[in-house]
Amino acid sequence: MGLSDTRTPPSPQTVPARVQRSAPDIQARYYTDTAAAYEAMHLHEDDGHAVALRFMSALVDQFHIRSVLDVGCGTGRAVRHLRERHDGLQVRAVEPSRVLIRQAIDAHGLARAGLVCARGEALPYPDASFDAVCEFGILHHVADPNAVVREMLRVARRAVFLSDSNRFGQGSRPSRLAKLALYRLKLWPLANYVKTRGRGYTISPGDGLTYSYSVFDSYELLAAWAQRVILVPTLPVSAWSWAHPLLSSGQVLACALRD
Repeated sequence: MGLSDTRTPPSPQTVPARVQRSAPDIQARYYTDTAAAYEAMHLHEDDGHAVALRFMSALVDQFHIRSVLDVGCGTGRAVRHLRERHDGLQVRAVEPSRVLIRQAIDAHGLARAGLVCARGEALPYPDASFDAVCEFGILHHVADPNAVVREMLRVARRAVFLSDSNRFGQGSRPSRLAKLALYRLKLWPLANYVKTRGRGYTISPGDGLTYSYSVFDSYELLAAWAQRVILVPTLPVSAWSWAHPLLSSGQVLACALRD
């Protein structure tokens, strides 16, 4: 799985300051520059989101899910996975980047039908439109991730799946504990503001523009909506703490389920 073009794309940091007027401008430039190599850069057979997709597939069968919306589908990996493994499953997707949509269609054979250019903060569907709604690695690219989660919960009937970053499971043990303590004291936004020199985000050639995020930031929303929330570590863990997977895995799949 992936593309043959593995050349390192130009870093968004090299774009002249006058072009970098806003975070959305930087993100748009990054995806324009990396679209052709997107899957080679980000997708691997056993990465955390691949693991999350396998867990989600099992629950799709168990809960007799018949329709799924993938929010921020990128080049269509999750859509292809679900359509290939579940006969009759209706899978639709939204993606705000037109260049990634074009790549999904032209390079990876994703059908145009059911693929909409839209943002996760404003999903163009009525309440309870899909049995399940999912996202794979988009929330740490969004300034207000819980705005997206609220929309996902709004349009879902039975299940919501978040496969994303967990800041509390990243870094050294002291760093993990410090981040958790700052978060509990409601000081993390200030600490992150200082860490990012007032921008609120960081930029890297490998992942573009990213915000500090943990799936646990959205846990209360999921728990208020669902009858049960299942947390699955999707990366190799360092299980040195009973607070698992909060402090043990840098990426987590949260499965919010209704009967």
